[in-house]
Amino acid sequence: MNQALSLAVIGAGERGKEILAALSLLPEAVVKYVCDSYSSPLFQKKALENAPKATFVNDYKKVLDDKTVQGVFVATPTHLHKQIVLDALAAGKHVFCEAPLAHTIEDARAIALAGKNSKQLFQVGLQNRSNPQHRHVKYFVDTGVLGNVARAEATWNKKASWRRAAPTPEREAALNWRLNPGQANGLLGEVGIHQLDTISWFLKESPLSVASFGNENSVTAIVQFPRGIQLTYNATLGSSFGGGYELLCGDQTSMLLRGTRAWMIKESDAPVLGWEVYTKREPLGDETGYILVASASKLLSEGLEPSRNLDTNPRHTPLFFACEGFLNSMREGKPTGRTSASAPNQPHPMHATAEAGFAATVVGIRANEAVKTGKKITNLREESTL
Repeated sequence: MNQALSLAVIGAGERGKEILAALSLLPEAVVKYVCDSYSSPLFQKKALENAPKATFVNDYKKVLDDKTVQGVFVATPTHLHKQIVLDALAAGKHVFCEAPLAHTIEDARAIALAGKNSKQLFQVGLQNRSNPQHRHVKYFVDTGVLGNVARAEATWNKKASWRRAAPTPEREAALNWRLNPGQANGLLGEVGIHQLDTISWFLKESPLSVASFGNENSVTAIVQFPRGIQLTYNATLGSSFGGGYELLCGDQTSMLLRGTRAWMIKESDAPVLGWEVYTKREPLGDETGYILVASASKLLSEGLEPSRNLDTNPRHTPLFFACEGFLNSMREGKPTGRTSASAPNQPHPMHATAEAGFAATVVGIRANEAVKTGKKITNLREESTL
């Protein structure tokens, strides 16, 4: 389990640095290269803070030419993913590609097919699918505890402009790629993709249609799923109030996820499940929620009581677990979602697959297109199938 793995991170911007911080917590992760096309001395210094023994290079092909590098993390701007991923797979590297896969459906399909058909391991950065808390809640959803699902809701609020200043026009254009409609997928496709995908994953359904409206700073989307289920999604860069959450409402219970915590709220006429008498409850506005502990099975196997062990390591983010799962896949030579938070002796499939990444990317792209055109997109299920 402590086998050293030689890695490279391609793209040393905000996301690349977050990946490097997560990898620094995994002793077996040996980052040999950090790669970025921008290379001022200060930028290099910051990029290597969490990988002091790594070599900084400008050209990703130098990384791929090194046969000792086993896996690469692609964290460049969205529109630059395609060629890097295709070249990395062709060079025999295992690839972790951030989501969304690409800024066009055509490029996303090319990446997903290459990843699906490759002999190498391919994982998409849909971090919620690797997050122990989300996986724990999905377990309960899969048991049917919601009853008949009535609706879903998700929100992402953060006061943070995407605009960046830079010393030259060229550097400013590169830093502000998220504001360029020819390079990025807007709030819905770059941020909303994760929560839209989470609801699809929980429901085991592909969206049928999406209608969206808003602007580059605030958006709302109405996503239609089978069985008459609708997801209302809101995101803004103008306010932090409310933070982020996902909510599934059923006629027996509802499930609320917020950050690293989750709760089940029962309807007054819901049947007794049995296990809820052993869980801790706390107020949620006018309701009372049963706290769902992500690592309950693992804690029980260690002789601990889940309701009394609610603290989590703040550095063990969803991204940390996504990176850990990818490294475990590399070690085992097969896709796995197993992490240090996983219960022992249970199957843990990799959920962030090429197919899932393609479907999530298509939904995000089309939702963003609906904002720009004002038109409802109705053929999502067909388009999002790889």
